[in-house]
Amino acid sequence: MLTRPRRLLSALTLLACLPLAAQAQIAVKAARLHTMGPAGTIDSGVVVITDGKIVAVGKAADVAIPAGHRVLEVPVATPGLIDAHSTVGLSGLYNTRHDSDQLERSAPIQPELRAVDAYNPNDRLVAFVRSFGITTVHTGHAPGEAVSGQTIIVKTVGATVEQALVSPLGAVACTFGPSAQKDGGKSPGTRAKLIAMLRAELIKAQEYDQKVNTAPADKKPERNLRLETLARVIRGEVPMLITAQRAQDIDAALRLQDEFKFNMILDGGAEAAMLADRLKKVNVPVIVHPSMMRAVGETENASFTTAAALRRAGLRVALQSGYESYVPKTRIVLFEAAIAAANGLTFEQALATVTIDAARILQIDDRVGSLEPGKDGDIACYDGDPFEYTTHCVGTVINGAVVSETRR
Repeated sequence: MLTRPRRLLSALTLLACLPLAAQAQIAVKAARLHTMGPAGTIDSGVVVITDGKIVAVGKAADVAIPAGHRVLEVPVATPGLIDAHSTVGLSGLYNTRHDSDQLERSAPIQPELRAVDAYNPNDRLVAFVRSFGITTVHTGHAPGEAVSGQTIIVKTVGATVEQALVSPLGAVACTFGPSAQKDGGKSPGTRAKLIAMLRAELIKAQEYDQKVNTAPADKKPERNLRLETLARVIRGEVPMLITAQRAQDIDAALRLQDEFKFNMILDGGAEAAMLADRLKKVNVPVIVHPSMMRAVGETENASFTTAAALRRAGLRVALQSGYESYVPKTRIVLFEAAIAAANGLTFEQALATVTIDAARILQIDDRVGSLEPGKDGDIACYDGDPFEYTTHCVGTVINGAVVSETRR
């Protein structure tokens, strides 16, 4: 006989394994529908989802709901929320050694480490964030090494990583600053050494890529997973996600980007407002630190108002749950957006940081981020203003399947 915790785990596993297509005929009626798309905000709105995709959005009085569709009626609905940077699925619910795969400390530069090989879709933390309306997560190797590894983009459903996958390689994660520096004579011990090591690897990747593409078949170099990954960055196929908090580290990141011309996403950016003009000039978006991140050390200038300051400067910004090396290792991005909404962002701007703007930065806005025909049927349902503390998430829909109805 199963104990209650084991019955719960079995139920969660069964839910994750259910074929989504079999549940993907649904219509969500909302007294207030925030589409974050061309339709804007609709009072008495409806979203119709067939075979996992949105087929109609509009006034409930104007949109016909096909026979056989389940109808879910809620006070407020938004697009499924997007956590633009997390370690969920690599860092687990219990914060113990057995469920902490987010950071490999054996070497400072390891772009070949694939998040797809470490992500655990069945970790209870995934289900927990899903219960707040978070449907898509950009997750993977954490900040803390010069190059800590790769990230992936996943839906918060599925029994295997393949079932959850949106993109197998979202970015290559780097860290500039004190948190990636070593003590005791280990390398890199300084900022200059860290950048020099990374520059050397990028130059090697350029040379490796050239040989692969130009050398005769019998003289091509042996495969090198590290250089293959960095070559994709240099070719512009994969962005480099650079976690940097101090202005001097953001400056170094921009200098490296100018030298190698890769696509860059700034992560963290506690002091990014000091370089907002330069970031805007080279069109670098910012995945801003969690609004409630502890402001100590290199993050001492983190602020509730960082997202608003960068938005006013004309930068595209998204919010994240982030990563900390102690409890909690991940936060709930809904709450971080709520704090940003109370500190300079309008409601629509704050919602955009965890929906459409996050999707655009991650280049997945053709699938998620807004409620529009043709996009994935991902919806978050609430019993009031999503950013009010007393509001509950009352339903989460992913690919047209109701995957959570817990009142959270």
